[in-house]
Amino acid sequence: MRHNCESFNVVNPSEMNLLELLLIAVGLSMDAFSVSVCKGLTTRKFSLRMALTCGLWFGFFQALMPVVGYFLGEQFEGFVDAYAHWIAFGLLILIGANMIREAVWGEKEEGESSNSLDFKTMSLLAVATSLDALAVGVSFACIQVNIWLAVIIIGVTTFIFSVLGVKIGNVFGSKYEKSAGIFGGIILILIGLKILLEHLGIISF
Repeated sequence: MRHNCESFNVVNPSEMNLLELLLIAVGLSMDAFSVSVCKGLTTRKFSLRMALTCGLWFGFFQALMPVVGYFLGEQFEGFVDAYAHWIAFGLLILIGANMIREAVWGEKEEGESSNSLDFKTMSLLAVATSLDALAVGVSFACIQVNIWLAVIIIGVTTFIFSVLGVKIGNVFGSKYEKSAGIFGGIILILIGLKILLEHLGIISF
């Protein structure tokens, strides 16, 4: 499967080795890792259930999106280029702002705080942090790459980083509970801003 790849900076097929797939996976997992840290910041006690849930949500979507991009290819390229980063930006701004509101003014009830694992919260976060993987999937359609090996590496890597992120966030959040909620919201907003500025070409990582 090959498509017009002018919109994406992809490597030559002969250079797409296992190490490069791993580096791509680590790069894609960083947003999910940061969001997982935010989840950990809002928990008083480390929860293995939360860590595994975050890992499964983020790992699954990071693996799913490249497959979607790969098989839709050119048909999806216009959408990815025009809208994906704006959607991620909007979702993370909204979730981050709500997290700050809860930390400053909210009367948190059990199961309704910003550390919630409900379907709506987790699906929005998973989509917002995996849209870059959608673009990578479109680029994979332009080169000779084992898509199934690639998505397994991306999914497993994201799962591991997400679980670690929850633990790391909890270590700091348990000490600074209220300020941790504010800090976590700011992190989400900054991630959204980073995604948008990268898309606009203002910054590059």
